[in-house]
Amino acid sequence: MVATAGSAPVNGPEAPKRDKRMSLGQHLLELRKRLIIAAIALILGMVVAFLITDPIIHWITGPIREIAERRGDDFAKLNFGTVTSAFDLRMRIAFSIGIFLSAPAWLWQIWAFIMPGLTRKEVRYTVGFVAAAVPLFFAGCYVGVLIVPHVIELMWGFTPEGGVNFYNAAEYYDFVFKLMIVIGVAFVLPVFLVALNLAGVVSGRAILRGWRVAVLVATAFAALATPAADVVSMLMLAGMLVVLFFAAAGLSLLFDRRRAKRDATLLPPGAGS
Repeated sequence: MVATAGSAPVNGPEAPKRDKRMSLGQHLLELRKRLIIAAIALILGMVVAFLITDPIIHWITGPIREIAERRGDDFAKLNFGTVTSAFDLRMRIAFSIGIFLSAPAWLWQIWAFIMPGLTRKEVRYTVGFVAAAVPLFFAGCYVGVLIVPHVIELMWGFTPEGGVNFYNAAEYYDFVFKLMIVIGVAFVLPVFLVALNLAGVVSGRAILRGWRVAVLVATAFAALATPAADVVSMLMLAGMLVVLFFAAAGLSLLFDRRRAKRDATLLPPGAGS
């Protein structure tokens, strides 16, 4: 609540970080400035990323080279079907990597735009959410990096005798990138459960009661994200997701216990009798 004329300013966790009243036009100007800064940071990140596309392409095509070594150079190749497809692939890689490289800049611009409207309590929750979500997202992407070669090698094993694998460059990159992003997002989902608990939407006991559904969903997601025949990758991914779910449930139970103790100390004497 913002203090009105003749009243004392509101203090405590529900007070805004700073009281800054702005008109709609001022908000739009502020938004434009933040977007321009974020766009400049993204462009700079893309320029840097474009310079390192060679090692990135060399890494993502590693499984193709291994297939070619086992079955012959003509068995598996990365195919660039148009005149501009090689350049297009580098630009897509530069854009994707540029987003990650410029993340500190554009995340800060988003944060700086919305921060004046947040209370101190909401600021703490937001900082905690970001601090937990970002490392988990990159951890999920890294798991995707570990799974990708196994997925590709497993899939080429189904190629019949005499067949040849010509991987379209754009589709091949989309497969690798989307798999990493999907697994990265899956690793962040438990953080949303904790955020819902902190917001009072769901209790820790309610989260824990859904462990059977969580295990089923994690297994189904792992089966969809990895090939059906790659049981090791599926179990590894499902196990990590289940561990993250139980960690979220445990943290939620801990927060519930602390909240209950705090509420008990705030009750006046004899209120609970």
